[in-house]
Amino acid sequence: MERSLRCLALVGFLLAALPLATMADTPPAAVTAQASGYLTPPAPLQALVDAPRPPAVSISPHRDLLALTQAPALPGIDVVAQPELKLAGLRINPRVHAQSRFLFGTDLWLLDIASGKDIRLQGLPRPLSIATSSWSPDQRFLAFNQVDAAQGRNELWVVDVATHTARRLTALPLNTVAGRGYRWMPDSKQLLVQLQPEGQGAPPVASTIPTGPNTQQTQAGSGVKAIRTYQDMLRNEDDARQLEYYLRSQSALVDLDGKVTPLGEPALTLAISPSPDGRYLLRERVERPFSYLVPVESFPRRIEVLDRDGKLVKEIAHLPLVEGLPTGNDAVPTGVRDIDWRADAPATLVWAEAQDGGDPARAVEIRDLVLMQAAPFDQAPVTLAKLGSRYAGAYWGNGKLALIDEFWWKTRKVKEWRVAPDQPSQAPSLVHEGSSEDRYRNPGKPATMIDERGESRLLTAADGESIYRLGDGASPEGDRPFLDKVNLATGQSTRLFRSQAPYYEAALVLLDAEGKRALVSRESPSEPTNYYVRDLASNGPPRALTHFPHPLPQLKGVQKEQIRYKRKDGVELSATLYLPPNYDPKKDGPRPMLMWAYPTEFKSADAAGQVTDSPYRFNSIGFWGPQAFLAMGYTVLDHFSVPIVGEGNKEPNDTYVPQLVASAEAAVDEVVRRGVADRNRIAVGGHSYGAFMTANLLAHTRLFKAGIARSGAYNRTLTPFGFQSEERNYWQAQDVYQAMSPFNYAENIKDALLLIHGEQDNNSGTFPVQSERLYAAIKGLGGTARLVMLPNEAHAYRARESIMQMLAESNAWLERYVKQAKPAEGSGAGSH
Repeated sequence: MERSLRCLALVGFLLAALPLATMADTPPAAVTAQASGYLTPPAPLQALVDAPRPPAVSISPHRDLLALTQAPALPGIDVVAQPELKLAGLRINPRVHAQSRFLFGTDLWLLDIASGKDIRLQGLPRPLSIATSSWSPDQRFLAFNQVDAAQGRNELWVVDVATHTARRLTALPLNTVAGRGYRWMPDSKQLLVQLQPEGQGAPPVASTIPTGPNTQQTQAGSGVKAIRTYQDMLRNEDDARQLEYYLRSQSALVDLDGKVTPLGEPALTLAISPSPDGRYLLRERVERPFSYLVPVESFPRRIEVLDRDGKLVKEIAHLPLVEGLPTGNDAVPTGVRDIDWRADAPATLVWAEAQDGGDPARAVEIRDLVLMQAAPFDQAPVTLAKLGSRYAGAYWGNGKLALIDEFWWKTRKVKEWRVAPDQPSQAPSLVHEGSSEDRYRNPGKPATMIDERGESRLLTAADGESIYRLGDGASPEGDRPFLDKVNLATGQSTRLFRSQAPYYEAALVLLDAEGKRALVSRESPSEPTNYYVRDLASNGPPRALTHFPHPLPQLKGVQKEQIRYKRKDGVELSATLYLPPNYDPKKDGPRPMLMWAYPTEFKSADAAGQVTDSPYRFNSIGFWGPQAFLAMGYTVLDHFSVPIVGEGNKEPNDTYVPQLVASAEAAVDEVVRRGVADRNRIAVGGHSYGAFMTANLLAHTRLFKAGIARSGAYNRTLTPFGFQSEERNYWQAQDVYQAMSPFNYAENIKDALLLIHGEQDNNSGTFPVQSERLYAAIKGLGGTARLVMLPNEAHAYRARESIMQMLAESNAWLERYVKQAKPAEGSGAGSH
C-alpha cells in the first residue's frame, strides 16, 4: 500500500506540471476558445437572470411595522471588478473601508401590519445602496449604512419613523471592514459607531524592492495541530501594514443631532458592543504578532471592558495567536471563548472555557465551563454550567430562566439545559436531548423578542413557565413548520399551529406574548412567498400583508414532486423532481435530465433516510440551481440524497465512493423507472462539495453523459488537515484522502466534464488551482473537459456577465453532450 501511495503521489506531481490550456480539443457548439467577451445564453435563461427578486423583510421591535429593502438587479462586472484587498481572510474595498459587498438594497419602505399599507419614505439618498439596517430599541428610528463605492462614501443614515423622512447622521465615514460599523445604544438616543480615523494619512505603499525573504519557522514539541487551508492570508510585511491601516477604526458615540464623541484611541477592533444598561462596552481587538497561516480571527486578541468614555475598566482576557487546533471538529482554542453580554442583566458577561485543553481526544468528564462575571468586574467569575460537550449558545429570559445549548460533533449529540442565572448554584435541568441529525424529533428553536433595550430575549407566556418553539416540522411527508407552546416545568406541549397542504407556511414571529397572533410566510408550488398575519385562535385564513407577484409567470406550469426510493443497502433516499410546463411523461416520453446534489455525512442510517424539503414550497426557478434548465426543456432532479453514513465507530468517508455511487445509481434507476429521464441522456452537477461529488461520479461510473462542476476541490492532498466534515488529517487517513480524490482517477473520466471556477475563490480548500489541475490532468490523459475561469469572482458568482457566462457554458455543454446524445433503446424519446 505504501508503494502504491507513492506512485499516486508521483502521478499527481507529473500531472500538476502539465501545461494549462483554456478548453478541450473538441469544444461544444456555440462556445469556442476564440470567443471574445462574455457569452449570453438563450432568451429563456436570460429571463431567469433578470427576473425581479423579492425584498428582504425585518420586523420592528414593537412588532407592528415591517421594513422592506428591495433586492437589486445583479451588479455589472464593472462593479464586481472594483479594487479589492485580500488580507488575513478579509476582503476589503479600499475606496470605502468596507467589506467587499456588491448586493445593496436599492429601495426602502415601511409597511404597517395593522392596516397592511405601505409607508413611503422621503429624503433617501439616490442612488440608494443599503448595506445593512437596524431598528432603534424604541422603534422611533431605523438606521442604515449607505455605501457608494463610486463616490467613495460609507455613511450612516437614519429614518425618522414618525415623519417618514431620512437624513444623513454624520459626514464622518464609517469603517465596516470588521462588521456593520454601527449599533444602537440601549437608550435609543445614541449609536456606537466605528469611524475611519481622522488624520491617518494615505494608505501604505507596497515596497517594490524586497528588503529580504519572508520567513516562517516551527519546531518540534508543539504537538500535532490541524491547520485548515485558508484563502487570502497575509504574505509579507507590506500586507500586514495594509491590514493595520484598513482595520484600524475609531470608536465613537453619535447623538441623534449628529454630535460625535470619540471613545479612546483608534484600535484594530474586531467587535464592540454596549452592555444592556449602556454603562460599559465590550471590545475585542487584535494585535501583533500576525500570522501568514490563519485569518485575523486567530490573531492575538485582547478582550476588554471599557466605560462610556472609552477608558479601560478590566481586561477579561489576553489570548495568544492560534495557529492550528488539536485534531477533530470538536477542537476549540483554550481560554475565553464565545463571550457576550447576558441579555437579561444590566452588565454581566458570559463566556465558555474549555476544560480539556480544547482537545476532544482527552478523556474528561467536563468539557466546557460556562462562566459569568458581573459589573464592576472585580470579583472572580462564577460557574453557570458544567457541560460534557461544547457550549453552543444561550437564550436569556430572566433571572430564573435561561436555556443553555451544548453539542458534540463526533456523536452529533445535542442537549438543552434550563438554568437560573441569578441562582448559579441551582442544578441545571435537562430540557431536551437528541441528535442534530434527527430532523423528525427536533423540538424547534425557542421564540425570542426584542426587549426595550434592544436585546433578544426568550418570549415567555404570562405563567412565567411556558416558552414557544418554532420548528421545520420535518416528517416523512416533508417539512410542515409548526409553532408550539411548551411548559418547561411540566414538559407539556400544546401545538398552536402546523402548516397544512397545499401550502408551505412558517411562523416567523409571534406578535403577542400569549401566542394569539403570528407573522407568517406562506407559499405554494405556484405562488411565491408572501407575508401574512395569522390569528392562531381561529381556523380562518391568514390576512395578506404583501402581494409579491410570480417573478416568471411563463414557468408557472412547472410540476414538482417529492419522491422517495431506496439505496441498495436499504438506506431511504429522497429527492425533488421537477418537470417542465406542459410535459406529460406518458405522452412525450423520457427527456434529457440534469441531476444536482450535495453530499452530507451522517452517523445514523435512520437519520440519513429522513425526508428534507416540502412538496408545497414555491417552484423557485432561479439562475443558480439546476431548475434553470427546466426553461430549456430538461427534467430536473434536485437535492437527490447522497448520504455518507458511518455508524458507531465507523467514519463516513471510509466508504465514501461506494456510498456515493450507490446513491447515484438509485436515483438514476428511479427517474428511469418513472419514465421522466432517458438513461443515456442524464447529466450530473453541483457546486463546491457538489462539484467534488460530480467529478467523483464521472471518475467511478458511466451513469452520466456529462458533468457540470462549479468551484470544487478535487485533490484532497491539497487540504491535508481535513475538509468538509472529515476530522482526520492526511497522515492519519492517507487511503481515505487518496480514494476520495477524483484527481487520482482522472484517467477514468471518460464523459464530458465542464469545470467552472471563480478566479478569486475565497472558500477554504476550493483554490482555483484545484480546477486548473484537474482540467490539465483530463486534457493530458485524452479526456473531454472544458475549464471556465471567471474573472473577479469568488466562491459564489455575482456579476451579471459571469452568471450569463455560467448559463451559456452549461447550456452549450448539455446541448452537445446530453441532449444530442443517442437515446436509450426503447426510450420513446422525442427530439427534446
